Amino acid sequence: MEWRNGVYLEFEELNLIDLISERHVQLRSICEQLWNDRHDIYISNSEWFIMARIYKRNPTISQVTRQVDISRQATHKFIKSLESKGWVEITKAQNNKKEKCLKLTSLGESSYEKNALIKASLEQKIMDALGADQVALLKQLLQADWGTLNEA
Repeated sequence: MEWRNGVYLEFEELNLIDLISERHVQLRSICEQLWNDRHDIYISNSEWFIMARIYKRNPTISQVTRQVDISRQATHKFIKSLESKGWVEITKAQNNKKEKCLKLTSLGESSYEKNALIKASLEQKIMDALGADQVALLKQLLQADWGTLNEA
C-alpha cells in the first residue's frame, strides 16, 4: 500500500460511493480472514450476511431472500450450506405449509457471537487509528436520515 499524507493513494480519486464500497469490501475481507484463521469451519461473507438476518429472529426463507441483495437461488444455496454445517435449522411455518422458517442452532448462535467479538476487536483497532470521536461521528453520519436517495 502506498500512502501520501495519511491517504491511501488507490482511494484518493474515489467518489463517496466507491470509497464506502472499497472500505466495506476491505473490512469484510479482514473479518472473513480473521474468522477462518481461528476456526475450522469456513463461512463466506454472504453466509454471515444471511446469519445476521436470522440471529435472534425466526424469519421465513422468503423474508431473508428479500432482505439480502443476493439472488434467490444463491440465497437458498447459502442457507442449505449453513444447514449442512449445523448452523441453521429449517422448519415448516405454522400458518403456511409452503413457507419454511429459519433459526440459528446453538452452534450457529455461538459462532455468530464469536464473530461479533472479532468485529468489535476490528472496530476497536479502527478507533485506535482514527480516534473514538471520529468513529462515533462516522457511525452517526451513516445512521442519519439521508432523505430520498432514489430520486437522484
